[in-house]
Amino acid sequence: MPSSKTYGVLSGITLAALTLNLKAQPTNAPLPQERMPFQTRLTRTVSLNYLLYLPRNYQASGAKHWPMILFLHGAGERGADLALVAKHGPPKLVAQKQEFPFVIVSPQCAASQRWDDEALLALLDHVLSKYKVDATRIYLTGLSMGGYGAWSLAVNHPERFAAAAPICGGGNGIDVLLAEGSRKRALQSLPIWAFHGAKDPIVPVQESQRMMAAIKRAGCTNVQLTIYPEAEHDAFTQTYNNPKLYEWFLEHQRE
Repeated sequence: MPSSKTYGVLSGITLAALTLNLKAQPTNAPLPQERMPFQTRLTRTVSLNYLLYLPRNYQASGAKHWPMILFLHGAGERGADLALVAKHGPPKLVAQKQEFPFVIVSPQCAASQRWDDEALLALLDHVLSKYKVDATRIYLTGLSMGGYGAWSLAVNHPERFAAAAPICGGGNGIDVLLAEGSRKRALQSLPIWAFHGAKDPIVPVQESQRMMAAIKRAGCTNVQLTIYPEAEHDAFTQTYNNPKLYEWFLEHQRE
């Protein structure tokens, strides 16, 4: 076994040889270029259970098409018990016999999962094909984890919605920054009304503030953020109990 002194000399020689070899490479040599065809998975089967509310005057055979609310619940309502979805938000109000002039679709996210844009868009297409929904008046809302889901859909697929109301959620500002072309134009014309509790210990109010700042920088003008000064995470009960939210929805239509 070589001594430490000999090892040091050998290491030095090896390092010097490597250095000389690297320097011998042309500095302007082009990197290898390859173009290979790859096959991707084009489709996947998704499954979502959902609660469905149809307005009292809804008629399957009628000519009228109705506005629709897509409601996304929070993390606590995930699983296989669909009754959990009615714990908060519009489905809770429906369970309390409140009537709405909307078709309301409230899907359930699987346990240990989070909202997936592709699955939700597939659900939206399914509902549009099966029920008399006005595709120009689809409104998006969600709370907590559903607030994140609502932000994601609003930013990445704004052309599908007439207005969005994320509650105590947040999102990825880079998705806003990278919006361009038709997606950016659709985002700029999407009305957004976000809500948050100032004392939220679970999702800090800064999450909504950051998203609001990002979309304003992107040129969105019809946007507002309501912060409840004394509210913690439950910014949703007061919001969904406020008739003004539903009046605001109906003021907007996607051209």
